[in-house]
Amino acid sequence: MEKKIVECVPNFSEGRNMAIIKQITDEIERVKGVKLLDVDPGEATNRTVVTFVGEPDAVLEAAFQAVGKAGQLIDMRGHHGAHPRMGATDVCPLIPVAGITLEECAELAHKLAERIAREHNIPCYCYEAAAMKPGRQNLAVCRAGEYEALPEKMNTEKGPDFGNRPFDEGVARTGCTAVGARDFLIAVNYNLNTTSTRRANAIAFDVREKGRPVREGNPITGKIVKDENGNNVMKPGTLKGTKAIGWYIDEYKIAQVSMNITNINVTPLHVAFDEVCRCAQNRGIRVTGTEIVGLMPKRCLIEAGKYFLEKQQRSTGIPEEDIINIAIHSMGLDDLKPFDPQEKVIEFMLEADDKKNRLVDLTVTGFADETSRESPAPGGGSISAYMGALAASLGTMVANLSSHKPGWDDRWNEFSVWADKGQALKVELLHLVDEDTDAFNRIMAAFGMPKKTDEDKAARTAAIQDATLYATQVPLRTMKASFKAFEICRAMVETGNPNSVTDAGVGALAARAAVIGAGMNVKINAQSLTDRSVAEKLIGEANELVAKANAEEAEITAMVEEKIK
Repeated sequence: MEKKIVECVPNFSEGRNMAIIKQITDEIERVKGVKLLDVDPGEATNRTVVTFVGEPDAVLEAAFQAVGKAGQLIDMRGHHGAHPRMGATDVCPLIPVAGITLEECAELAHKLAERIAREHNIPCYCYEAAAMKPGRQNLAVCRAGEYEALPEKMNTEKGPDFGNRPFDEGVARTGCTAVGARDFLIAVNYNLNTTSTRRANAIAFDVREKGRPVREGNPITGKIVKDENGNNVMKPGTLKGTKAIGWYIDEYKIAQVSMNITNINVTPLHVAFDEVCRCAQNRGIRVTGTEIVGLMPKRCLIEAGKYFLEKQQRSTGIPEEDIINIAIHSMGLDDLKPFDPQEKVIEFMLEADDKKNRLVDLTVTGFADETSRESPAPGGGSISAYMGALAASLGTMVANLSSHKPGWDDRWNEFSVWADKGQALKVELLHLVDEDTDAFNRIMAAFGMPKKTDEDKAARTAAIQDATLYATQVPLRTMKASFKAFEICRAMVETGNPNSVTDAGVGALAARAAVIGAGMNVKINAQSLTDRSVAEKLIGEANELVAKANAEEAEITAMVEEKIK
């Protein structure tokens, strides 16, 4: 299951005193599971924009602590800066990155705002997708009149959604905070083979949602058409959820179309790229590459890579790294300078710390050496999960070979679907390689708990049982996942490239070994469970899967032997 990742970008009303900023960001970094990505202070605005990411609960805790610290350290009565503001923490938006929806982030924003108002006594408005009143989707409506207007707005219908009370000493000091939820914004520049800002602007106007003014007669110099209210009549561009302008970059000696994609669900990065290319070509210009400003979610690259593979009628069921490389080269992300996904993709930056000491990151030799040492883990459970991953990988390999077999071009999508299934299964089983070892380590940690008092003993016994149940459930998950590999291997024996039929056969053998091996771990761990009804249920599921795996492997092996003849 995809990990839920949320980005938070609080803006604090302090951009000059780095000691204060450091105390606030220290609160963020103290929360386990959160990664601080960027701290951007501005002296003229007297404002610092902070960016951090993590799983939802950790992000909410970090935001709560940071807002509280800012309320202690920043006195709004003496604040002045060029940027609109109404609080020590002016805004605190939550942004979905992976595995979570905008609607879920809005619910989290309500939860955060309520807690900030209740425990920190800092009033909170909710804005954008988290807005609780009409019109408050627009931050400017919430912040109307800025800090100076709070005495009039507090304790009225214009007051905050949480913590609305008469203007007092506390509000005077902290101001109000706007907590919201919004979509991820991608800042991207498209490189052009021209130095003309005018041409770049024309392309920008072609694509941006706002479009360009309608003119009488000459579309460039004609008089702008006005509506009955005196506003410009606009001809919309082709891309929803985008803002764009053209400019010249002296550093690169080229013009660019500079774009903000404000809704990547409506206009994905690759769709914007293709449309800018089309509009540029209509004006005799080529897009030579793409420059990503800041960070991006991984799915933008995965969606792009799959999009370009499908245009080539190639299988999308290939390793994630290969899909990302296709995206990089298709959109020219390394046109101006090398593009390193580890430094630009939010998920990879989060995973950097998690990857330390992972079994699946070892070399084949390193994994074998680690298994052979006298330590009890990794053991049979992790090896079973790895065999299951190899089973899925072999079936996927045959699917990919079949999708690109000469003369089978009309079947590329059929095999791509199988390869996609295999890749997802491979990823799940590789995760279980480390999870099985983690489960064993949890049992060892529980046995190491103190047992001096009766309370200690009771807590230790409960922890051991919880860890043992978990260590029984993990190999059962491995069994279920490994069993799914039979479907892929069978399909590839029946319909795949006949030259690779034995590869699919070996995949079936590996799947059987994975199911039986993981089943052994289910049974031995279940013996230590005191709740026998739960234990027998788990053992029963394991025995049923073993019987099915034996039957599947026997049938598939017989089919392979027949094909070989």
